[in-house]
Amino acid sequence: MNEILIFADEKLLADRQSWLDSLAHERRLSTLTVDAYERDTRQFLQFLAGHAGGAVKRADIRELRPSDLRAFLASRRKGGAGARTLGRGLAGLRSFLRHLEKKGLANAAGARAVRSPKQGKSLPKPLTAAQALRVSSDEGQLAEEPWIAARNAAVLSLLYGSGLRISEALGLTRADLAAETKSLRITGKGGKTRIVPLLPATREAITAYLALCPLAIAPGEPIFRGARGGPLQPAIIQREMQRMRSALGLPESATPHALRHSFATHLLSAGGDLRAIQELLGHASLSTTQVYTGVDAARLLESYERAHPRAG
Repeated sequence: MNEILIFADEKLLADRQSWLDSLAHERRLSTLTVDAYERDTRQFLQFLAGHAGGAVKRADIRELRPSDLRAFLASRRKGGAGARTLGRGLAGLRSFLRHLEKKGLANAAGARAVRSPKQGKSLPKPLTAAQALRVSSDEGQLAEEPWIAARNAAVLSLLYGSGLRISEALGLTRADLAAETKSLRITGKGGKTRIVPLLPATREAITAYLALCPLAIAPGEPIFRGARGGPLQPAIIQREMQRMRSALGLPESATPHALRHSFATHLLSAGGDLRAIQELLGHASLSTTQVYTGVDAARLLESYERAHPRAG
């Protein structure tokens, strides 16, 4: 705290400490979050003091304008702070100003008027085709019980072969996967319905699972079951993928959902139409699907840098 004494007077420091204490003890935010907010507000007060030429007072906070906050964010951006860091900092400042506003010491309207920095979308991390085929095949499974190994292979094959979310795969019933079925009608997020293909290899994996499964499954019941007979839970498949990451030397990004990313990326790499991939994934907006063009471009650049004689 001593470092900030020259940047703010005692009353404002007491206000700030009261706010930090409320975050920790009343709102029960994590220590890391409270520490980050302490650092963000300290930097803000240092910035204001630099412009004011002395310790910041309550009156200075009352007179804050949106332009002051934008100037601070611009200075942080110039210093190398990314959008995520700036967004967190602005959130902390808004919280601090709301705290002061409740005491009648500030007006937080200016902070609310400042837009948070736009967060760039992180690119999905698909598996390679060889990795995806390995983890979704019967040979890649680690479960000792044959029917459970076959079950896991069938679920993972649906994620990679049909681009399903894990909740969608585990929600399928015996009737949905009748023997003659060549496509699936999936109801996804927001009640949006789509038709996806059921590939022969996936169909075979499901047939193999049903042949080994010791449980009687009625047509309207979930087809994938846990070891005790209840509906299979996503955490079971997630844990199995975690085991496979270790056993097969896969990256940390190799999760069940990464198989859905792999489905989209590998289709696009093979010349698949973006609109068709949007429909298969069940995305409401094409802009959501377009993130895979970034993945494909990144993979292409990596290949170029590895293979081109002048890339080095």
